[in-house]
Amino acid sequence: MSESHEVVVTTGGAHAMLDRAIGEVMHPIVGPLVESSDLYVNPSRLAERLEEPSAQPLVLLDVGLGAGSNASTALRVSEARTHPGRRLHIISFDRTTAGLELALASEHADAFGLDARTSVAARALLNEGRHEGQATTWSLVLGELPSALDAARSTPADIVFWDPFSPRANPSLWTFEAFRALREVCGARATVHTYGAATSTRAALLLAGFAVGVGLGSGSKSQTTLAAVDASDLERPLDARWLERLTRSSAPLPADAPPDAMVRIARATQFQRED
Repeated sequence: MSESHEVVVTTGGAHAMLDRAIGEVMHPIVGPLVESSDLYVNPSRLAERLEEPSAQPLVLLDVGLGAGSNASTALRVSEARTHPGRRLHIISFDRTTAGLELALASEHADAFGLDARTSVAARALLNEGRHEGQATTWSLVLGELPSALDAARSTPADIVFWDPFSPRANPSLWTFEAFRALREVCGARATVHTYGAATSTRAALLLAGFAVGVGLGSGSKSQTTLAAVDASDLERPLDARWLERLTRSSAPLPADAPPDAMVRIARATQFQRED
């Protein structure tokens, strides 16, 4: 246990990381390995996109490094390839590396998916801020979001794992302004994957210029959220029924929504297609 983080066992028997200062547990229901695969890596079609015919690296923004579970799962997929494809560049963001440091302890590494290869990568990330593998680059940006996203402007994102603490514990990262900053560093076919499914979160993404849909569930989460720059990358886009429910929601919009937010959302392309 560190001063700021502690490894705990959830009621379901999974190991998880508790941030003692914030008071929230990372991946609290099914544990880090299942959630990383079910909510982030598999829905992002990472393995498939790494096979795309492009000389440019596939850029993955890992927002909320935490114990490194999402990034290390993606790294394993990339390094397990048996034939060449696009190089994967993971850029992890967080305010601290305390969670990853604790997860690397010998008694915790297996529970957090840090095998021999990913442990070497994670230690290089901690010591040097960067790891260069055979098929993967993993780099670290420490700082406060959304301003820290400026570090990704030169390499537009293809995939985003948006996994910070909840709006209750970290409200500034679930706002219109936060998602607008994210939209500015996304490429033309970027997809954004997050566990958040609140109406206000989806509204903030729509206001920021993303098309927004329903993502897969895992554990107690019946659904999550998938956003995309191109609406054709959504299998289950929010529809007119969701838009109607928005008008009846008790908390429909992010706190920093513009005065004409409802009008802007109603004009989103994905809703106009249904007219």
